[in-house]
Amino acid sequence: MNSDELKEAVRAPVDMALGKVHDLGNFIRDQRRNARLSLRKLSNMAGVSNPYLSQIERGMRRPSAEILQAIAKALRISAETLYVKAGILEERDDLTDPVTSLLRDLTISEKQKQVLIEIYQSFRHENDLQESGEIAPVASARRVAALRQPKAAAPKRGARAKAKPKPAAKAKTTKTKKSTKKKKKK
Repeated sequence: MNSDELKEAVRAPVDMALGKVHDLGNFIRDQRRNARLSLRKLSNMAGVSNPYLSQIERGMRRPSAEILQAIAKALRISAETLYVKAGILEERDDLTDPVTSLLRDLTISEKQKQVLIEIYQSFRHENDLQESGEIAPVASARRVAALRQPKAAAPKRGARAKAKPKPAAKAKTTKTKKSTKKKKKK
């Protein structure tokens, strides 16, 4: 291998890494602007200095995973997204089914999982019907609006009626010295 080939072999990964850092910076800047945050506000929220965040956005610095996690939290996006953009993680090729993802989630209850799955499946079913022309979009919108409205809670059977709270006692007003003197003179 001659020196030119060696230089090229070394330069290619470096160029690729620099490209990733620049892409990451642009991505963070776009996310910050979409969130309508100033550079200073995001740096305060993420706990990094303003100049350092500016350097990240301009592709001059490659932040650590901890810094990326803090930025992701401040932007309310997944840290995994930033890790992929930074080249720390590889992008997954397999598209996981949303139902499988919901079932794996440990932060929500089983009942919540079932409700979310039912809603997801009903939306897919409605979309299939709309595509086939069997359902009008207006009817679909009405159903979604009906789902969003809170249902009135029905009274429980055998439940006692709650006693109405007594109104608070009125505070006695104190009379001024002048008004009591006038009464005494009369």
